[in-house]
Amino acid sequence: MNKGYPAKTQPDEMPAPGSPAGLEAYSGEWDTLQVVHLLKRTLFGARAADITYFKSLTMEQAVNELLQPAPLPAEPPLNNYMTDPTGVAPWQTWIDTGLLFADKELNENRVRSLQCWWTGQLLNQGRSIHEKMTLFWHNHFAMDATAHFEDINARLWYNQYLTLRANALGNFKQLVKSITLDPAMLLFLNGSTNQKKSPNENFARELQELYTVGKGINSKYTEDDVRAAARVLTGHSVDVNFNYVFLAGNHDDDNKSFSTFYSNHTITGRSGEPGATEVDELIDMLLATDEAARFICRKLYSFFVYYQLDDAIETNIIGPLADIFRKSGYNITEVLRTLFTSQHFYDLVNSGACIIKSPLDFLIGLVHEYNVALPAADDAAGRYAIYKMLLQRATELQQEILGIDEVAGWYPYYQAPNYHELWINSVTYTQRNFYTDLLISTGDMMDGAQLTIDPLAFTKLLPNPGDPNQLVTDAVNILLRTGLSDSSKQLLKQTILLSNQTNDLYWTQAWQAYLNNPADMNAAAIAKTHLQALYKYLMNLPEYQLS
Repeated sequence: MNKGYPAKTQPDEMPAPGSPAGLEAYSGEWDTLQVVHLLKRTLFGARAADITYFKSLTMEQAVNELLQPAPLPAEPPLNNYMTDPTGVAPWQTWIDTGLLFADKELNENRVRSLQCWWTGQLLNQGRSIHEKMTLFWHNHFAMDATAHFEDINARLWYNQYLTLRANALGNFKQLVKSITLDPAMLLFLNGSTNQKKSPNENFARELQELYTVGKGINSKYTEDDVRAAARVLTGHSVDVNFNYVFLAGNHDDDNKSFSTFYSNHTITGRSGEPGATEVDELIDMLLATDEAARFICRKLYSFFVYYQLDDAIETNIIGPLADIFRKSGYNITEVLRTLFTSQHFYDLVNSGACIIKSPLDFLIGLVHEYNVALPAADDAAGRYAIYKMLLQRATELQQEILGIDEVAGWYPYYQAPNYHELWINSVTYTQRNFYTDLLISTGDMMDGAQLTIDPLAFTKLLPNPGDPNQLVTDAVNILLRTGLSDSSKQLLKQTILLSNQTNDLYWTQAWQAYLNNPADMNAAAIAKTHLQALYKYLMNLPEYQLS
């Protein structure tokens, strides 16, 4: 029953993108809608306090601050699984204890701990894009730790997170090399067993197809190129202590010749320790192609802007971005800065070119935007319960950190033609609505910890909640990327906040009565009931799933 509220649109009524402007600097209005758009794309949700803060800056200042690297996490993953045969006490870190024996159960417990901890890093992102970019590269260099409890040490996955994070806003060439020599990657894609007598092509193939030049119509590398790259990569391995090592005796020191796609380049074979440097020449060769820069810029565009790339986008956006990427020496931050300060990026505010929130955007953004109360910093058990809860919910919605079961990444980031629309189906859409209903009512509980939206506390963060017109507008601006028509907002005010009364004073007085005496249970209940109904309705709209 819709109780006379505005009619809801259907989930498949997706807005279409507008025609693209170019990368010229944006010089238009800088207000709530533009700030919310920027924050929803670069962070996980747009908090009321962050909206106010970034509105006080210029657009350029806001983008520059978002692109500032964040400090390293102060606390490594903790033992939240209690029993540890190596002697790590509950709520102490297991990172420096090592795990040099076959103990699948302990390794699985530690991987699960790491998954929770990583979810916590997203939850505690601050005002930097750093954690979202780390997640972007996790999807780009996709791996599934949950399929390797027996053979890949949990510490290696933590080290890989640190590698992704250290390079997330830096130099792409360095990032590719670091991941190429990353012990978890060497084990995951069989690089550790790649030697001159029996070259293994797994990583050499993915390095080209998924990580650098892609597999588009202009990516014309050959099977011989895969084989040659595999020979270049022989000898890079992992020792018994799970450290990277170069085994010169396993390296193919003959010359490796590549196709016309790589300008018939030949990497001269090197024997002994210098053989390890062939990987640098290989990466230089891959990134010297025009297609490499275009491929990465397409992925950044699809992730942060929109997933449909037509000829106009290729010409006006991708091509110029790729030029900037190459000329900057593959500086990731320069590409992002150009994109987030462009006319094209802010034209999307009014064009309707939205993307569907990923499960992590949906869940972490939900907590952030409602400023949901979280356990104190000294309550490790409470914090990890919340992390586990959100990780579990994200997994149910098909986005599990460290559990990407396809090397190409999570399906909605690459599966044409629907892309991000694949996040939503009859099951996941119902689950999302169920979860928002749960949080705005009784809350979600796990291991004694609880996540609950406090509609009264959230409403206090808004500029003028006593005015029902302003309250509805401000709530819509934060929660809905596409907004609502004036007639819909008026109907929401009338049917929910005013309980079909004709005078705005009905809500103003109800809100003021609560503020005057928060301990008055009746006054608090009246205000809370109206606000719960308002926010529940907004979150049940299909538009709430858009960013």
